[in-house]
Order: sequence, then C-alpha cells, then structure tokens
Amino acid sequence: MTRYIMRLDDASPYRDIRNWDRVEALLDQFGVRPIVGIIPDNQDQSFRRYARDEKFWDRAQNWQAKEWGIAMHGYDHVYISHCSGINPVNARSEFAGLPLGEQEAKIEKGLAILTEHGLTPRVFFAPAHTFDHNTLLALKNKSEIRIISDTVATEIYFRDGFYFIPQQAGAVRKLWLKTVTFCYHPDTMNEAAFDELQRFLQMHANRFVALSDLVLKPRRINLLDRGLAWAYFNLRGYLKPHKDQRM
Repeated sequence: MTRYIMRLDDASPYRDIRNWDRVEALLDQFGVRPIVGIIPDNQDQSFRRYARDEKFWDRAQNWQAKEWGIAMHGYDHVYISHCSGINPVNARSEFAGLPLGEQEAKIEKGLAILTEHGLTPRVFFAPAHTFDHNTLLALKNKSEIRIISDTVATEIYFRDGFYFIPQQAGAVRKLWLKTVTFCYHPDTMNEAAFDELQRFLQMHANRFVALSDLVLKPRRINLLDRGLAWAYFNLRGYLKPHKDQRM
C-alpha cells in the first residue's frame, strides 16, 4: 500500500499567514504531520509582498512540538547559479554549482539560526530542488542532517551517506509508488487547491505518515528507481512546457 508524506515549502517570517493557518488547520483536522521547510534567513525579495510575522519563530516551535518534521530549506532562498545539479528539476539554484566552502558557510549559518530559535532540523531540501554533491558534503561537514527530501524514486533509498525521501508530485493524487511525497507551497495555494487537498485527505488521510513514523533502512537505489528518474527528468521537458515556478 502506498504511503504518503506531506511537505510544505517556504516557511519564514515572510509568508501568507492566512494560507498557512488554513493549511495547518486542515492538516490538524485529519491528523497529518508534514515535513515543513523553513528558510533560515529569507532574502528572496518576492516574499516581501507579505508582512513580516514577528511571531513566526514561536509558530515554528509549535510545529516542532506537534511532531512536524523540521527541514532546513536552504539558507536565504536567493538563486545565484543556473546549475541544475544532481536533481535537475530547474535550471537555477542557491547551491548547485557553488564551491564547497560557500555551501558550507550557507549550511553552517542556516543551522545556527534554526538552533538559536530552538529548532532541530533533521531534513534538508534546497530551493528549486537543485543541489549537487558539494551540498551533500557540506551537510556532512557542517551538520548532523542525513535526510534529503527530493529526487525521484519508488521508495526511500540510501546513497552517499544520506537517506533520500523521494518527492514526486506537486499536488495530491493517487500514485502506484511505495512512498510518495506531495510538495505544497501554501503561499500560492488557491481555492481549488484547498478543495482538492481536503477531498483527498477525506479519502486517504490514513495513508499519510510523519517523519517520526519512518523507519529508515539502508535500501539501495535499484534499476526501477533509475528508470523512473530517467523518464521523469527526460520526458517532462518534452511533454509539457517548462514553468518557471518558485519552489
């Protein structure tokens, strides 16, 4: 039976508080505990259309208390390269293509901010889903994080010293894969997205698992996983136009 994981991106003091509160209430209603990606020092100017929430870090601590999985979502969410890295979802990155020292500095500073606010991130995922081998090495050198939420596969696998929780869909849907992560951006959700999510949770809430529920095993990536990733990254460019969406 397929198990589902909910992932929420772009949590920071600059966010659509109404949408985030609405998502939280909906997930609480159905007992779903997501992985939430927090931008430690959000400098992405596109978020400045939202008023700063001075109580954000209290809210983040409350998420952690409710056993939401805390993830470090990059450092400042500013794209400074056009490299796709080893998860080529987009041709832009905060991390991929940067020297190891620069990536280590980002990881170290980001982690310091989160821990200063009483948060213990167990997961990392990069803005735009793009990172490279230097990102993994920086995480090894500067943090205890050994879980990545990204890449495409049928199930969680272990590689290069990290557990990769695959992230395959941007909205809820029934998929045949063993573990599926749905990636939502509450800031940009509209009424249709909320309605779709509520209907899916009404039918499948019992299939959602939290980060704390997972028993991570050193499973190797297999040929089926490799084939799925090849198809995803190759066919998506031919079957639909590229959308330059903020991730």
